[in-house]
Amino acid sequence: MSTCPVWCANPKKTNQNMLSLETINDEIKKAMLAKDKIRLEALRGIKKELLEAKTAKDATDEISEETVIAILQKMVKQRKDSAQIYIEQGRSDLAEVEVEQYTVIQEYLPAQLSPEELEMAIKKIIADTGATSMKEMGKVMGVASKELAGKTEGRLISEMVKKLLN
Repeated sequence: MSTCPVWCANPKKTNQNMLSLETINDEIKKAMLAKDKIRLEALRGIKKELLEAKTAKDATDEISEETVIAILQKMVKQRKDSAQIYIEQGRSDLAEVEVEQYTVIQEYLPAQLSPEELEMAIKKIIADTGATSMKEMGKVMGVASKELAGKTEGRLISEMVKKLLN
């Protein structure tokens, strides 16, 4: 089995710096053999999204690591939102499927920052940018979004920046 690059939390990755279609195809085969329907469906969803990104109108032949992370984060967010809606509608059976799928997708994302790590990173960025008030939130958010891309949700970055600048 190949080793995981520094940016990921899952040892199922290739030696490359990003998740490849080949890796996903291997994982799909394993899920089929294990008859794991939830995992299979989630992996097929990842494959679909990666293929769409690769064949998009303005796309190059390779998908960047940032694009892969953005795609996976979008997929996790969609499933979390769907699960929440299903719970509100009293459909816990469907919500459970969505939760299981986003758990599978999260395996392929970089390790997420804890709230304490996020706070430390934002404090450092605020110090580096010299921001002192909410008026400078845009400057801090620009740097933070680039530095913390893939490591945490944008909403959490925004909330922490607001908290620390107030």
